[in-house]
Amino acid sequence: MNKLLTFPDSAGMALSIRAKALLFHDPLSARLLDQVERIGRTDATVLVIGQTGTGKELIARHLHAQSGRSGAFVAVNCGAFSESLIDSELFGHEAGAFTGAAQARPGWFEAANGGTLFLDEIGDLSLGLQVKLLRVLQERQVVRLGSRKPIALDVRLVAATNVDLRKAVAAGRFRADLFYRLNVAPLELPPLHQRPGDILPLARHFIRIYGDKMQLGEVELAADARAALLAYEWPGNIRELENVIHYALIVCTAGQIRAADLNLVGVLQRAGPGQQPPPPQQGMQERLQSLFEEMVEAGEPQLYERIEHALVRTAYQSCLQNQVQAARALGISRNILRTQLKRFGMIGPEADAA
Repeated sequence: MNKLLTFPDSAGMALSIRAKALLFHDPLSARLLDQVERIGRTDATVLVIGQTGTGKELIARHLHAQSGRSGAFVAVNCGAFSESLIDSELFGHEAGAFTGAAQARPGWFEAANGGTLFLDEIGDLSLGLQVKLLRVLQERQVVRLGSRKPIALDVRLVAATNVDLRKAVAAGRFRADLFYRLNVAPLELPPLHQRPGDILPLARHFIRIYGDKMQLGEVELAADARAALLAYEWPGNIRELENVIHYALIVCTAGQIRAADLNLVGVLQRAGPGQQPPPPQQGMQERLQSLFEEMVEAGEPQLYERIEHALVRTAYQSCLQNQVQAARALGISRNILRTQLKRFGMIGPEADAA
């Protein structure tokens, strides 16, 4: 299937962690597209589940296009706003509702009235905001901050997450009633390495896009480059593939991209036919338990606090101070991580505002 999904202004978009193109050549992708288009023709609330860079927003946009709704498609990243701002961003506010609210302003729900509201990183919402979101979904109306007048809504909601919300529910970080309200029509978006039939068509798409910008003329993928692209694990999914092709076009010569031109990080290669993937590291849990037992027996002061501090600091530094990646590594939301980073003095108010 040759359908291509891109953003309306894809050529002018700044670099980000989002996938900017989706193709459906692989059989797994073709089945996904059929499912998306069948769900799109309904008004069902959709929960899109997938890793960063797999194209969740593109799927949400296609759902909106298939719905035939006349209103706008509005995309909101729940992890991009601080706790103090996202309330008014989602639900709007009246003049004087809080310091600095000089005039009334509609929220994202009102902006999407008659259309589709896409809430990305839904797992980052605080429990308090989850209660308010649940009420909006149940009552189909929103009340601005500082007002008591409800505003009726006709909004189709599409939410997305890269974390396991079932585990978040079990851990008490996500409300079970909201999860079931969102999970009416779940869509599982597989990582790129699970749909290898899409890799080379996507690579050729990015070659055309960047090749035209750079005025390179015809550029081909050599056989060794094709083999390398298909063997790679693609931890960054489509976003990483786009970056790899962009770099390869800069360094390639004679109108041909070879394997040596691909800036593939590390040795993340999938197991070939007949090969078994390497076994997971053995004994990690046993070693940790033994270490904790020693610390408990030694009477270490403030043991829990020290372990939590060390874990948060290690994840944050290992992820090069990227809050989204560190939160994912720890299996918590970005808001929870940000609270811990403030608590341990690793970020301050100015970093949070930025």
